[in-house]
Amino acid sequence: MQLDFEGTIARVATIGYKEVEFAGYFGRSPKDIRFLLDRHGLTSPSTHVDYEVLGDKWLEEVESSKVIGQSYIVCPGIPEEIRNQPDGWRRAAEACNRAGEVSRQAGIQFAYHNHWVEFYPVNGKRLYDFLLEECDPNLVKMEMDLCWIEVGGGDPLDYFDRYPGRFPLVRVKDVQKIPTVKESGGQDFGSSLPGMTEVGSGVIDWKGIFAQSDKAGIKHYFVEHDNPKAPFDSIRTSFNYLNQLRF
Repeated sequence: MQLDFEGTIARVATIGYKEVEFAGYFGRSPKDIRFLLDRHGLTSPSTHVDYEVLGDKWLEEVESSKVIGQSYIVCPGIPEEIRNQPDGWRRAAEACNRAGEVSRQAGIQFAYHNHWVEFYPVNGKRLYDFLLEECDPNLVKMEMDLCWIEVGGGDPLDYFDRYPGRFPLVRVKDVQKIPTVKESGGQDFGSSLPGMTEVGSGVIDWKGIFAQSDKAGIKHYFVEHDNPKAPFDSIRTSFNYLNQLRF
C-alpha cells in the first residue's frame, strides 16, 4: 500500500474481493479513497483507527468515513498503558460508548476488534466479557478476530450463543497450531502469531463457525494474514478456499 496504493487496490479487486477494510489511508484524502474504490468496483464497509482517535479527532474521522461510504469504524485495541491502570478497562469502555454515541448520530456504527489479550482472566473474568457487558450493545458492536479469539482460549460459538447479533464484522485468518496457554494466562508468542497461514490451511473450523453466522449477526468477512511471504498469492489462496466453502 505504501509503494503502490492504487495498484494494490486493483489487484485485490482482480482476485475477486468485493469489500476492503482499511487501516490507514497513506496520505490519501477521503475523496481520493472513494474515487479509487468506485473505479475498481470495491466498497469499504469499515476502517480501523487507533484508540487515541476517539478523542479530539473523532468527529473528523466520522466525517471521513461518511465520504468513503463506510458503515463502521473499528478500534483495534486499547493501549497497554491504559490497560495496565486499575480502572483502565472501565475508562476504555466509557470511551467506546461515547464514540459510539457520536458516530451513531452520523449513521455510522462503532465497533471493537479483539486480539488475544482480551481473553486474559483478570480477577476471574475475561476482559472481553467485561467490554461486552459494559458497552451499550447499540453503540458498540464487535469485530471478532476469529483467529485471535481461539489463540486466546476463547470459543467463538460460545460468544455467539451468549451475545447474539453483536458481531457484524469478523477477521478471517488461520493458524497451523494453537499456541500453548501457560498457567499464568499468557501465550508463548508476541504481537504477531507464529504459524499464521492462509485461510483453510490451518486448524480453525471455518465451516462450523460460519454455520452460525446468522446467530452472530455477521455481515462482513475480512481476510487477513499478518506476515504473508507473498501477499497477493496468500489472499488469492484464501479467497479460493472461501469461495468454494459451503455452510
